[in-house]
Amino acid sequence: MSGPAAAPAPAESPQALIASLRSRILAAHSATFALESWCADHKLAGDPHLVAERIPVADKPLTAVQRARLAIGPDEPVRYRRVRLACGDRVLSEADNWYVPARLTPEMNATLDSTRTPFGRVVRPLAPVRDTVAVRAPDQRTDPGPDDPLFEIDAVLSTAAGEPFCEVVETYLGSALPRASR
Repeated sequence: MSGPAAAPAPAESPQALIASLRSRILAAHSATFALESWCADHKLAGDPHLVAERIPVADKPLTAVQRARLAIGPDEPVRYRRVRLACGDRVLSEADNWYVPARLTPEMNATLDSTRTPFGRVVRPLAPVRDTVAVRAPDQRTDPGPDDPLFEIDAVLSTAAGEPFCEVVETYLGSALPRASR
């Protein structure tokens, strides 16, 4: 005789999942690796590795405040990338990324220019440290759709020695949340 069937564990609410994802990103030195572990933990794709899909847009100049955070003058060259970070067929985030190419190796710059490798993976040899500038959350829907923004993080990445080399503005999307049915 068998006992009663165990009740299925209740699913986490979307707000609890959003809070968990935000905490994971804010605690990490690399959003890339935090998202990959999130993707793996929640089985969002067979292969949890991210790819960076470039979005062709016009360059977005840095503000004077952003240049100050990067400790660069008004004429220091900066490269801009707009990307979507995808895990399998899910776009987990979109990001504006400004970086100082002179503070990366030639190989890093070439990889960023010619591949879909996420920025965090490319700059990993620099042992980056993330400093959060701001966190913004839009008014939340009860159950956000895949394209709905969940929250936005502005951060500056610096080398282990403290030299800033990148500023990002990341928007995390509802498709980062696991769903009971797809």
